Amino acid sequence: MLISMLLLTLLAPSLPPGPVPLTDFAGVYSYRDGTTVALVPKGEELIAIVDEALYRLQRVGGDEFRNSAGQSVRFVRDELGEVAGGKEEEDYFPRRTPAVPADIAALTVPRPGSAAAWRYRPPAKLNDGLRVGSATGAGFGERTLAGLVRSIVSEQYPDVHSVLLWRRGRLVFEEYFYGFDRERPHQLRSATKSFHSVLLGIAVDHGRIRDDRQPIAELLPWPVSSLANPDPRKAAITVGDLLSMRTGLACDDRDGSSPGNEQLIYSQPEWARFTMDLPMVAAPGTVARYCSGGVHVAGRLVERATGEDLLTFARKKLFEPLGFKGYKWPHQSVRENAGTFGQLYLRPRDMLKFGVMVLDKGRWRGRQIVSRDWIERSTRSLSRIGSKGYGYLWWWQTFPLGSGRNRRDVEALLASGNGGQKIFIVPSLQLVAVFTGGSYNSPQDSPPNAIMGDVILPELLGK
Repeated sequence: MLISMLLLTLLAPSLPPGPVPLTDFAGVYSYRDGTTVALVPKGEELIAIVDEALYRLQRVGGDEFRNSAGQSVRFVRDELGEVAGGKEEEDYFPRRTPAVPADIAALTVPRPGSAAAWRYRPPAKLNDGLRVGSATGAGFGERTLAGLVRSIVSEQYPDVHSVLLWRRGRLVFEEYFYGFDRERPHQLRSATKSFHSVLLGIAVDHGRIRDDRQPIAELLPWPVSSLANPDPRKAAITVGDLLSMRTGLACDDRDGSSPGNEQLIYSQPEWARFTMDLPMVAAPGTVARYCSGGVHVAGRLVERATGEDLLTFARKKLFEPLGFKGYKWPHQSVRENAGTFGQLYLRPRDMLKFGVMVLDKGRWRGRQIVSRDWIERSTRSLSRIGSKGYGYLWWWQTFPLGSGRNRRDVEALLASGNGGQKIFIVPSLQLVAVFTGGSYNSPQDSPPNAIMGDVILPELLGK
């Protein structure tokens, strides 16, 4: 999800004389659809915050910056030289106030005070279905965990908002940063996709969808004959093809020229219909291309098959049985949700419950939420997208540890979202690790991936 959808491309008159302090640009600015963007100085960067998501602006000089998409960012000053607002293309966005609310500014600070005073304590027992225990009982050294906290606070691993570690049946580590806490729901971005996979599996379990071999043409809310770019191959796309991102549609988020790139989808009135209207470029089931549009189609299939709104179905069949609280899901695949991308907002402990349920083959506290068969079927690695294996809206990531004769590859099932939203499930270690973060559109691999490979897995394997 490119920052170009979210940040101001600002144009300015002449520059003020002398160095321009970053504090000149701080404040809250109006933005599209009644939303706002807050700008907070941090070091040599200006941080833009939209819906609690952080994006870095690199300084070019004077009133000019550059965002992560490489676009020029310029500010507009009034006749007194004060920043008044700016433009994105032809749209003007005024600055509402130079003051940024404390809770928003806190999103740029890892943790007030020194991490040197941090001491390990087991997570709080909350009667929420998660048993808690000690880190040492789960194989984690307290010194290692203290070092991890210091590394996050020093921003060696930047923009990590939470880390939760569950092993051997207990939550043993739970820490929050950047103003977040256990009760604050966090945006999941594309980690939401894995929830779609489970919900569709529940619909299969209840007989609303036949199986993963059923053609989606039988479940679409529109006749396949009414779709644009008619092609007989569209009628052959199966549920499994859709979930494994092998539809054959011209939809590739990793190709800026793709007609189904997600940046184009979000501006459309109805995302699922737009996706199905795309032309075919391959036979179904043959080529995997990362296509967010297909997930919105999957949501519509569940709604059509169950006769219920997707959130209503999720609440009854998944969220309430797992005890989720405080969640938000503007799931409708319509232009009005472009600012939230149709993503789920969830507390990290609830993300953990979801991961534990999947690790236990669909069971939560003795209750079968989704069938073991669906979990096993949906989490198989069926193809590759980039460097990772891919199943039914689930990733498989390999962590190579050690070298030579001592090398060991550890496989992790993964729900993953932009910014560092991760649910790692490591069956061989009976481990579930949850991360949330704010490293959006980062050119580097996400900090949670590095923490898993540098700290968590080596600690458990003694390497």
